[in-house]
Amino acid sequence: MATRTPTVTTATDEIDTVNGGWRGGVAAGALAGVAMGVVFSLFAPAALEVAIPSLYGLSGGLAGWIVHVSHAAVLGVAFVAIANALGATDPTRSALLGAGYGVALWVVLAAVVMPAWLGAVGSPATPPLPNLDTLSLAAHVLYGAVLGAALPSLRGL
Repeated sequence: MATRTPTVTTATDEIDTVNGGWRGGVAAGALAGVAMGVVFSLFAPAALEVAIPSLYGLSGGLAGWIVHVSHAAVLGVAFVAIANALGATDPTRSALLGAGYGVALWVVLAAVVMPAWLGAVGSPATPPLPNLDTLSLAAHVLYGAVLGAALPSLRGL
């Protein structure tokens, strides 16, 4: 007769395989998007007031904030998939992974996709292609680090 040995797990080790923690990714992504948005509001307000909303033919700071935080939330869900695949459940490892994710987002989305998109829609805020702005890099690293640090606490939502 086989015996069963109980397995002890902790909340930080568990990954919900049914929903994968995507709700936590939305929340952590939105929170990180707000942190990043504060940086842009303070040091590059035109990014939120002109560039980001003009991706969708919109204008103004409120539209920019809504679009920016929406993007941040969706990208938070993508990060959950990566963090789950790599087993990044503790805050330190998740934050470091998030910082790397922020760099990757900057390279692909901020440096290449966004300038191309803004040029395609005729935005008055079209930056050079590639757009290698160091403030944007720092803001994306902040986004990723906050996203990664927050996710372990929010994964269970």
